[in-house]
This record gives sequence, structure tokens and C-alpha cells, in this order.
Amino acid sequence: MRIIIKTQVEQDYQTVFSRFDKDLFLALKPPFLPLTLRQFDGSMKGDEVKIRLGKGFLSQDWDALIIDQKETEDEIYFIDKGTKLPFFLKTWQHKHRIINLKSQNSEIIDDIRYTTPLGKMMDIIFYPILYIQFWMRKPVYKRYFSKNKSIVNK
Repeated sequence: MRIIIKTQVEQDYQTVFSRFDKDLFLALKPPFLPLTLRQFDGSMKGDEVKIRLGKGFLSQDWDALIIDQKETEDEIYFIDKGTKLPFFLKTWQHKHRIINLKSQNSEIIDDIRYTTPLGKMMDIIFYPILYIQFWMRKPVYKRYFSKNKSIVNK
């Protein structure tokens, strides 16, 4: 399955990419989801991000490796691929695209591809759950990258 969510923000694409950091990652966490950040190396090829979903014996680890990163005058992107996934996912790949709108604004595109272990029907069942979680990023991105917010005041 594939999910694509686009969000326009008020900062240039290079500034936006430079602020794809641990603080933004934690700000994007859905409020209802217990999540512990175990490791955050960054958004460059070879970096790793490791989280734990849930608490106690019900917790699930979700580890990802940044498998690609590229910058052009039109966009910057990086791709994380799940290396250890919670039970409800079989595959996970998330391409984070930051498009240069050439007006000191950018568009962030979350382009996600995933499968579940139980096939197409379960992929479809999980679609709205995952879509909503990533759609909830839109207001966070808009606040985080508002022109009124100083880069110094992360």
C-alpha cells in the first residue's frame, strides 16, 4: 500500500531539511501513542532511528535505516527503511521529500509504502490508521516551520 501526504510550509527547503532532527521527530509523535526514542542518528544515509512502541511486555521495537539521501536544487529527500518492525508490519519504506517551491517556501511530502504480514486485506484495514497518524503531522509541520518561529528557538 502507498500513502502520500503533502504539506506546504513557510521556510526554504534547505532550512526545513536541516531541522529534520530529534526535536522534530519527537514533536511529530501522535499524542495517543506511547513511544520511546531509543536512538536517533539523523537523516543521512547510514543513520539509524530506533523507537519502542507501547509499554511493558506489549511493547514493540521499530528500527529503521536511512538507505538513501540526496539534494538537488529542486528537492532534498531521504528514505528510511524498516529493519525491525512491529508485528503488524511486514515491510516499511518512507521517503521524506522536501520540495523547493522557489518562494522561500517548501512542500514536505511523506511518501510511505508498507505491507502487513497478512496480505492485501490487512494492508487495506491498516491504511486509515496509518493515514490518520501521518495526516496528524500536517499542523505540526506548519507550526514547526512557521516564518514566525525562529530557527534558534527550536
